[in-house]
Amino acid sequence: MKVGIYGLGRFGTLWASILSKRFKVYGYNRTPRSWNLDSVTIVPLEGLRECSTIFLCTAISSIEMVLKDLIPLLKPGTLVADTCSVKVYPIQTMERILPSEISILGTHPMFGPDSSKNGIVGLPMILTPVRISEETYRFWEESFRTLGLRVVKMSAEDHDREAAFTQGITHFIGRVLKDMDLKQSPIATMGYRKLLEIVEQTCNDPWQLFLDLQQYNPYTKEMRAKLQTSFQRIVACLDRGEGHP
Repeated sequence: MKVGIYGLGRFGTLWASILSKRFKVYGYNRTPRSWNLDSVTIVPLEGLRECSTIFLCTAISSIEMVLKDLIPLLKPGTLVADTCSVKVYPIQTMERILPSEISILGTHPMFGPDSSKNGIVGLPMILTPVRISEETYRFWEESFRTLGLRVVKMSAEDHDREAAFTQGITHFIGRVLKDMDLKQSPIATMGYRKLLEIVEQTCNDPWQLFLDLQQYNPYTKEMRAKLQTSFQRIVACLDRGEGHP
C-alpha cells in the first residue's frame, strides 16, 4: 500500500518514519529541504496522487488551505486522515471541503519527537471514524496496534474536552515555565527536573502548534479559566496566611 504524508516538519518526519515500517511512504513538504529519511520517497505534490491514504501532518490553522491543494489529486475512495492535536475543527473542515467520495478518518497520535524518543510502544493513538468503511477502519486500527500503539476510539467532542485538560494544560504550563527562563541547577530536586522535562517536551515544538492548540480546541478557554482561578485562590491563601483552601 502507498501511503502519503503531506507535511514533513518535526512530527511529519517522525510519522513518515513510523509508517514506513509497514508501508511504502511518499512524503511531500511545501518548503523543499533535506531530510534524513532513507525509507521515505520525497515527491512533489502531484506524487501523492497514487497514494490510497494520505495523512495530513500540517498546522491545524492551515488545514483548509491544505485540503484545497489536495482536492484536484484525490481519486474516489482515497482516505484522508488528519493528525491534528484537536479533532472537532479539522473533522468539520474535512467534511465540509472534501467530496463525498473521499473517505475521512480523524487521528491524533498523542506523542511527538521528544515524548517518543524511547519508542512508541504503549503510546496512545486516538481514532475518530468519520466517513470510512468498517473494513478500512479495522485495517488501520490493526495496523496501529501492530506498530505497538495503544488505540483509543473516541468522538471528536470527547477528545477535545479531555485533551484540553491533559495536552492543552501541559503545553500551557510548559510555555509559562519557559517564559520564566528556568535553568538547570546542581541542587535540583526530582520534581524540578520533571518541570524542566515539560519545558523540553513542549517548547521544542513550533509556537504555531501552541497557538493552534489553545485557539482551535473549544475547551481550552475553560481550562485556562480554571487554572487562573486555582492560581489566584492559592495565592490569596498565602497572602492571608490561611490553611488549605
